[in-house]
Amino acid sequence: MASLAKADWEDRRAGDEDITQLPELSEAEAVLFELASLFGGSIQSAAAGEQPTGGTSAQNPEAHTSSLEAKYRALLEQIPAVVFMVYLDRGISEAYVSPQIEQSLGYSREEWLEDPIRWYEHIHPDDKQRWSLEAAGMFLSGKPLRSSYRVVARDGHVIWFHCDAKMMRRPDGQPWFIHGVAFDISDLKHTEEALHQERNVVSAILDTVGALVVVLDPEGRITRFNRACELTTGYSLEEVRGKRIWDFFLVPEEVERFKSIFSQLSADLLPEDYQSYWVTRHGTKRLIAWSSTMLPGNNGTPNYIIATGIDITEREQLEKALLNISSREQRRIGQDLHDGLGQHLTGIAFMAKVHEAKLTEKCVAEASDAAKIVRLVNEAIHKTRELARGLLPVVSDAHGLMSALQMWAAEVEDIFGISCRFECEPAVLIYDDAMATHLYHIAQEAVNNALKHGHACKILIRLTAENERGMLVVNDDGGGIGEIRGNSHGMGLHIMNYRAGMIGGTLEVAPEPPRGTTVTCIFPLKAGR
Repeated sequence: MASLAKADWEDRRAGDEDITQLPELSEAEAVLFELASLFGGSIQSAAAGEQPTGGTSAQNPEAHTSSLEAKYRALLEQIPAVVFMVYLDRGISEAYVSPQIEQSLGYSREEWLEDPIRWYEHIHPDDKQRWSLEAAGMFLSGKPLRSSYRVVARDGHVIWFHCDAKMMRRPDGQPWFIHGVAFDISDLKHTEEALHQERNVVSAILDTVGALVVVLDPEGRITRFNRACELTTGYSLEEVRGKRIWDFFLVPEEVERFKSIFSQLSADLLPEDYQSYWVTRHGTKRLIAWSSTMLPGNNGTPNYIIATGIDITEREQLEKALLNISSREQRRIGQDLHDGLGQHLTGIAFMAKVHEAKLTEKCVAEASDAAKIVRLVNEAIHKTRELARGLLPVVSDAHGLMSALQMWAAEVEDIFGISCRFECEPAVLIYDDAMATHLYHIAQEAVNNALKHGHACKILIRLTAENERGMLVVNDDGGGIGEIRGNSHGMGLHIMNYRAGMIGGTLEVAPEPPRGTTVTCIFPLKAGR
């Protein structure tokens, strides 16, 4: 038994190297003294000259060896695993198995050892072939056996064991004995199975939802890519795994903005929802509305970034089409009011004025009634023009936006009795009628918010241009953006954002210290016709 302990000790130190020469008994005894001292108190080396109680090993060597074997067995039997040893050149009576076999499988040590093939008979049928191949490999090559397999206990329940076993050889190379340890890993396997099932459920959910789901590591590399992403982009997970998302899908002009958003997510500063274009395998662009969150690790650093997106390309196209139809109808009605009803009323006013003059010449009392008719018709003409201007605010020329904003600022100042000014120096020429109309409505919505929700007393509208980019700014001294957002539920802000997106621009709404709000729309300027 002492030689067995020394061989096991040398095996632990040498790793997988074959043992070609066994140590002397005295060396094994020294090792056993060191191991036993951890559990049995102060056992000291005979080489130091100290005499243990009961005589020296030289006086009673058999008793000393027996004591060492007993202590070594006690040490093995404290290990929470099944330890076994089988000599290949002796009978079954020389085999050893630790008492944990009864706790694990329900068989006593005597029952387990009396049948040499009981272990093989109780290996799970699905694992027998694999175990046989691995065991044969150990016998033929001498390499350690490290494997996990199932064993059926006496009461029929299945236990998972992880087994480490090695065949020891004599100095002449002949097989001597097999020594190993088997750990019960049933709880670990059950946990792994539960996690595997949960992962399968999560994978099924991710692959069946219509939303795009992308999981990124802290470096922005793609680690998960659900089925919706594959269908939208035309790429499989295997093709994109490990690639940085901004190097693969994003259009070049959006890369820096996305990196900035990604940095905010990594710092746990969650931005608002955002939109970006993805380029598919076929070169088409898809507009995706994203919502992202960070999955932190154990130390609080980002572990993964999870982004969910909805392909809104078709919705965006439909919204643009509807808005264009609405704008066309609005312009048509405005033109009809101005050119049709306005002209018709003008003709009526002229005829009424002629009739009034005739009645006045004849000194007829009804002349005053005719004058009232003329006045009412002229008021109707004025209101018709106002309606037409509201429906068609921007004149179809490059100066139209400046003229419309100047007129709008004057009307606000006249109607509400506040200071409302428009500044544009030098002139900013907008050649795109649709862009000019959207910009006018953005300014109009910003001014209305300042009046209705911010209760502003001073409003300034500025239009500037620089480096092929224009800027429309509406500044007020009202209650601030918090009050505006709280009272308007964001509908006006949403409409302004949408109009800014329609012309390829961006909108920013920010507080203006000490009080007030600044609405800024930056848009691209197109070359003149």
